[in-house]
Amino acid sequence: MTPTAHSSTSPGKQMLSEQVYAHLRDAIMRGDHAPGSPLKPQDLAREQGVSLAVVREALVRVVGEGLADRLPNRGFAVPSFSDHRWQEITEARRTLEPVVLRMSVERGDIDWEARVRAAHHRLARTPAYAPEEGEYYTDAWAEAHRVFHRTLLEGCGNRVLLETFDRLWTASELARRWSAHRNPDRDGAEEHRKLEEAVLARDADTAAAILVQHLTSTAAALTDDALTDDADRATRTQQ
Repeated sequence: MTPTAHSSTSPGKQMLSEQVYAHLRDAIMRGDHAPGSPLKPQDLAREQGVSLAVVREALVRVVGEGLADRLPNRGFAVPSFSDHRWQEITEARRTLEPVVLRMSVERGDIDWEARVRAAHHRLARTPAYAPEEGEYYTDAWAEAHRVFHRTLLEGCGNRVLLETFDRLWTASELARRWSAHRNPDRDGAEEHRKLEEAVLARDADTAAAILVQHLTSTAAALTDDALTDDADRATRTQQ
């Protein structure tokens, strides 16, 4: 039998596609591409020195992760601040996570308490920003943040609920970075400290209330009202 060549799926092309995807994903996460800005395949291909096919494959992947939109005219763009998806994701998280947190407080054992303390300690000690990583928070802080929130919920012991949390967390990562950038005066560290304190005190009502407010504050920075406030502040600065 004569072997058939599959150049489109060769290891070399797969590796190149992975590299372009990783570069594009990191660039969006760093804020190199502004919210709502177009992602032009031709420009990206030229910048990376690769074919349009490789770039389009990478773009399809970031669209699948919610980091870009595919427009009706077959173009691509970074999602906008005011996209309704962020509010929908927040609504889903506000519905799910306080319930799971209550379960964690009720069911979590001493080992879970120790993990919560350790996760919060790492989060509190990890620098949130570094000039070389762009205008948004660092990848190290992002991971410490994810681990802390997930650890809070792990005491529930329900794998399906935790997998749902994982999906929602991934879907909202870009919105979190934008929100933190747009609301630099927010004391997220204090919010996390109070959340840890309430959870370890086994105060489910307080912990759930703090978590709801924590999630609400993140989404609030991305609303149209917040955009208007930003514009007003910019106008006043110029006067």
